[in-house]
Amino acid sequence: MPQLAQRVGRAKPSAIMVIAEKAKQLKAAGRDIISFSIGVPNFLPGEHVYAAAREALSHDSGQYGSNRGAEPLLDAFLKHIEALGFSGYGRNNLSIGIGAKQVLYNLAEALLNEGDEICFAAPYWTTYHDIADIVGAKVNVMHCGPEQHYKLTTAQLEDALQRKPKVFLFNNPSNPTGMVYTREEIAALADVLAKYPETWIVTDDIYNSMVFDGIGYHNFVFARPELRDRLIFVDSVSKTYGMPGWRVGLIAGPEAVAKAITTLNSNHITSVPEVITAAAVAAFGGPQDVPQAKCKEFAGKRDIVVAALSAIPGVVCPRPQGAFYAFPDISVAFGKSHNGVKIGNDVEFCAALLEATGVACVPGSAFGEPRAMRISYTCPTAQLEPGLKRIQAFFAELT
Repeated sequence: MPQLAQRVGRAKPSAIMVIAEKAKQLKAAGRDIISFSIGVPNFLPGEHVYAAAREALSHDSGQYGSNRGAEPLLDAFLKHIEALGFSGYGRNNLSIGIGAKQVLYNLAEALLNEGDEICFAAPYWTTYHDIADIVGAKVNVMHCGPEQHYKLTTAQLEDALQRKPKVFLFNNPSNPTGMVYTREEIAALADVLAKYPETWIVTDDIYNSMVFDGIGYHNFVFARPELRDRLIFVDSVSKTYGMPGWRVGLIAGPEAVAKAITTLNSNHITSVPEVITAAAVAAFGGPQDVPQAKCKEFAGKRDIVVAALSAIPGVVCPRPQGAFYAFPDISVAFGKSHNGVKIGNDVEFCAALLEATGVACVPGSAFGEPRAMRISYTCPTAQLEPGLKRIQAFFAELT
């Protein structure tokens, strides 16, 4: 039979979804499962979002929409990013996608030729490496371990940029670690970036409204406005507004990049549907009480998670200050056994934890850090402490 394209062989299923599917199967079989695996916010948007969607549905034109995005959505997004600190952008600097993931894939197609290099820090979101592999880019991973709080240093960035990568991809706040860069840290990295004008800068900052402890959200272009000509900011409604299933992602960047993404849209997605567009406009432009309340709630959950993990001898968990993840170093368990089951690495740890306790976490190797595991603490509050107690008990039973 005819052969598939080579790029399909480079595509891999999401490691996160593999764990989630296993947990789902165990739950269907009657097991008591607590899932810390999927990175979904687990709350719904405000009623005004649904009201806007219903209103749009009642007046649906049934027509194609704009490849760039409907003007009301672009205008709502402009106001959103202006509030964050981005100024001087217009509609021609924007474009849309079916979620931030599809936007990132479009950016890879638009910016990277086969064989070009892309660099990003580890731990990284799993999809970064997967997309780079599919488009045939070379990946340079800058490893940032727990000893440096999972944050990229200026020296690491300098070393990477000296290789003249085509793209530098940055994530703040971070999935999977929950780390957030301070104003001073961003400014220092921006000073390094300013020295290497041949590299595109993509900031995947979809958790920008989920920042704790008053640290604030900061971007390279705030510190170094001259970077604007090659910086692309990525955002979505998924995490902030509890709308991951609505699939709306956007970029703000140079006009040439926005035009390229718009052209790619014209060849595959065409547009975001009218009803979805109306919901996204309402999310950006309507009351912000739901996301603000959820941010406060997640900060409280963060405190519970960090306290529980810090109480486990040998486990190290840098304190996250954003998103809804914790990323503890669990390597103290390697070489030990649980009820006769040998644990040699993070994958075996998470498999044994799920089987023995019904708690689902994602192995850190999926994110480029095999000493750790990711905990997504968006589960119902009533499940959080019981799940953490099961993890504590599992460690206590290791021999």
